[in-house]
Formats: sequence, C-alpha cells, structure tokens
Amino acid sequence: MDPDAVANVRRALLAAGAADTVAVFETQVPTAAAAAAALGCDVAAITNSLVFDVDGAPLLILASGAAKVDLRHVAARLGSGKIRRAEPDFVLHHTGQRVGGVAPVGHPQKIRTLLDESLKDHELLWAGAGDHHSMFSITYQELHRITNAEAMPVR
Repeated sequence: MDPDAVANVRRALLAAGAADTVAVFETQVPTAAAAAAALGCDVAAITNSLVFDVDGAPLLILASGAAKVDLRHVAARLGSGKIRRAEPDFVLHHTGQRVGGVAPVGHPQKIRTLLDESLKDHELLWAGAGDHHSMFSITYQELHRITNAEAMPVR
C-alpha cells in the first residue's frame, strides 16, 4: 500500500468538493477485471487511468475498463503526433502513483486529461485511488467536473 498516494487522492477529492469515497481492499485490484470482481460491478464501470507519452508530455486517458483505447483515433481527434503508452517511471514521475493504481486526481501537477464518453452509461463509476489496494466511487458528471477532462470517444 502507498498511504501517501492515497492521502493525496483523498485531499484532491475533498479540495474539488467531491466526497471521499475511497475504499481500501485487502487484496490488490490493479486491473479493471480484479477491481470489478472485488466490487461486484460491471468491468465497464471501472475507470482505468491510463497515462501516455505525447512527445515527452503526459496525457491521461480515463477509459472504461471494457474499452481498448484507439490511439490513432485519439491522436487524430487531438491533432497531435504519436501517442505511446508511458513507461512506469514516466507514470510515477508525472502522477506520483504507480501503474495499476493511478487515480484520475492527486497528481503533483495538472495533467491533460481525456474522459471516455462511454463511461456516462453507468450510474456509478469506480476509479483507482493511488495504489493497488484502493478505489473510489464517483458519478460520470462529478468525475468530469473534478478532472476538467475533455470528454470524447476513445475507441
């Protein structure tokens, strides 16, 4: 467990006026499938926080656990060059969180964020809360508000 990363997520939620709904699990939930199994929800309601490298700048894509992000589609919509999955050290540097536990909030600096529009089909979403043992619940509208993300289809 990484109590500092989880504390940063809790602080970010509260600072944004959102509820602290962080849940901590005894077992690890580093994947959408593991999280959905632990929570008893549809894998599509899990919000994966995926970090990409766009010419050295981070891009955070909040995607449904059931989605495979189409990077060429995203790059074309953004009008940017090559987008590639970030290396673990890059993710840790820009988010303060390790791959598999990255949250949509609680990072040292604001990261450009995209929000998968398909997530709005779910009444309640679950997202990583900073480590492999923690998740928080939130609505699509609230997640959109607190992340100031650009909503778009990502697949």
